[in-house]
Amino acid sequence: MRRTGLLFMWWALLFFKVWAEASDGEAVFIREFTLSRHDDFPDDSQNEGPGSHKSEDSSSRTARSEEDRETLWDAWGVWSECSRTCGGGASYSLRRCLSSKACEGQNIKYRTCSNVDCPPESGDFRAQQCSAHADVHYQGHYYEWLPVDNDPENPCALKCRAKGTDLVVELAPKVLDGTRCYTESLDMCISGACQIVGCDHELGSTAKEDNCGICNGDGSSCRLVRGHYKSQHASGKTEDTVIVIPYGSRHVRLVLKGPDHLYLESKTLQGAKGELSLDGTKQYILENTTIDFQKLSDKEVLRITGPLEADFTVKVHYASGVDSVVQFIFYQPIVHRWRETDFFPCSVTCGGGYQLTSAECFDLRSNRMVVDQYCHYYPENVKPKPKLQECNMDPCPASDGYKQIMPYDLYHPLPRWESSPWTACSMSCGGGVQSRSVSCVEEDMQGNITPTDEWKCLYASKTSIVQPCNTFDCPTWLAQEWSPCTVTCGQGLRYRVVLCIDHRGLHAGGCNPTTKPHIKEECLVPVPCYKPLEKLPVEAKPPWFKQAIELEEDTAVSEEPTFIRGAWGPCSRTCGAGTQRRTVKCQVLLSFSQTVADLPDDECEAQKPAESQPCYRSPCPGVRTEQESERVRSVVLEREELHDWEYEGFTECSETCGGGE
Repeated sequence: MRRTGLLFMWWALLFFKVWAEASDGEAVFIREFTLSRHDDFPDDSQNEGPGSHKSEDSSSRTARSEEDRETLWDAWGVWSECSRTCGGGASYSLRRCLSSKACEGQNIKYRTCSNVDCPPESGDFRAQQCSAHADVHYQGHYYEWLPVDNDPENPCALKCRAKGTDLVVELAPKVLDGTRCYTESLDMCISGACQIVGCDHELGSTAKEDNCGICNGDGSSCRLVRGHYKSQHASGKTEDTVIVIPYGSRHVRLVLKGPDHLYLESKTLQGAKGELSLDGTKQYILENTTIDFQKLSDKEVLRITGPLEADFTVKVHYASGVDSVVQFIFYQPIVHRWRETDFFPCSVTCGGGYQLTSAECFDLRSNRMVVDQYCHYYPENVKPKPKLQECNMDPCPASDGYKQIMPYDLYHPLPRWESSPWTACSMSCGGGVQSRSVSCVEEDMQGNITPTDEWKCLYASKTSIVQPCNTFDCPTWLAQEWSPCTVTCGQGLRYRVVLCIDHRGLHAGGCNPTTKPHIKEECLVPVPCYKPLEKLPVEAKPPWFKQAIELEEDTAVSEEPTFIRGAWGPCSRTCGAGTQRRTVKCQVLLSFSQTVADLPDDECEAQKPAESQPCYRSPCPGVRTEQESERVRSVVLEREELHDWEYEGFTECSETCGGGE
């Protein structure tokens, strides 16, 4: 009786507590009562006899406890409004624990929202939060606050710097939900903690963009472009173009080293033009594209994350007579891609026929078809093969007795213009023309191509048969300063280096040899020479003369097959007569890819330079044989004929006194 009374009192207290805390009282009470009655107060039959609990199946108890754990939670609530209207924010959903005990798991979950770019004029979200404290006194002063980005210790605290000072203050322990943890990352702060966000805008996702900006891409939709530019003040220009970076490019970085200055010009796809002067270190906006620019004492650095919203032309303003060097790197999108068409109409209306697909070259910027040659420019582009399928397999009506053939212009493939490769350019520089033949062809169902009448292709415009080529300036000779005279008195020689400079400012071949300025001339030092004959000055061979000779003999790779000589290797022997070798290759510059290709020797018209020559460093210690001595003498004689000057002295003076020559 006493045990029954205690049980009744416990049930009454449990009912009152659950009824007071729950909104759906009766259902919760029944569930709590059932669970408590079953788990905490087993009936007397379960207590009868030792070991009665051991008979319960442990696996069913585990499954039941997991199910009970979920039933202790109410359903998830509706998602809250997004913390931001653009630029990526956060929304949350809540659920309520229905148990008087602690529920396992979280009562809140988050997701990203408003994953659209904000207008450039809206500014940075963290900067907006800092500026909101501008009307609040801090230590008796008002400050204009600027954001402190990329804090490695606590990226989700609102740290701001007072403009014009070194004062950095944490104005709030948490930034607003949806604030980026770091400027170059999608990770966002939620409830004061940095949460990983993938490029698919999912919390906890590890998806990453490739260099082309494609989420989980393989990098095949763009190409890496890198190079350098050297200014040419001697040309007389006041400015020059460094590089044109096309629309859609990403991860742009340029570094100018020297006294010149960078500036930008833009041209949108609609033809609107703009320009931007880069005056100092700050962030600029041009055609909805953010540009980070740094102006340092000895260089200028330009960075654009992209994608570019227009074609950008990078130019330099010449500032002084000292040349500058610009290094650049960016990822350029492949804007022309093959696109597979739908199946064309069936070749017959009944009785069984075929239909195929085709592939057309598509300009991603203008969203229109272009001629196939644009897609052929990119080796990465592989034209899809046509697909073939049967069609109209129903038998033809008996009354007809034949297959009704579709009109000719509905056949696939349609007759098309086909062009031959372009001929070689008529000029290697300075502007020439090249031509090709264009004919109308048709392709049968087996893929055989045959010429046909031109009128069948008039549904499409005929491609051009002539175009300009090699419009860049021809290489020109550029002479350096003269060296000092090779003697300190009387008559001697002076030398200078003469380079062949192409339109890129690089030392290359291709200049007219008949117009080359001379590299050596006589010079007269107006100081009389009063020395014995055996001590008369001998013509010197200073290092810059060796440089002039080497540049004279150097041959750069060009678009014509040319023998390119490598440097001489070491002598095969450290003493006595030996042999030294070098590589001589027939090479050509591929103008489109700007890469060098090796060719068979018979492709170069000139005579192949020698790949080996005798050499002699010093006599070997000990006694030489007569044969070795003769070999050394021949090597020395040959080297003197090739490389050494022989001094023959001056003629007799034209006068015995009073000055002569």
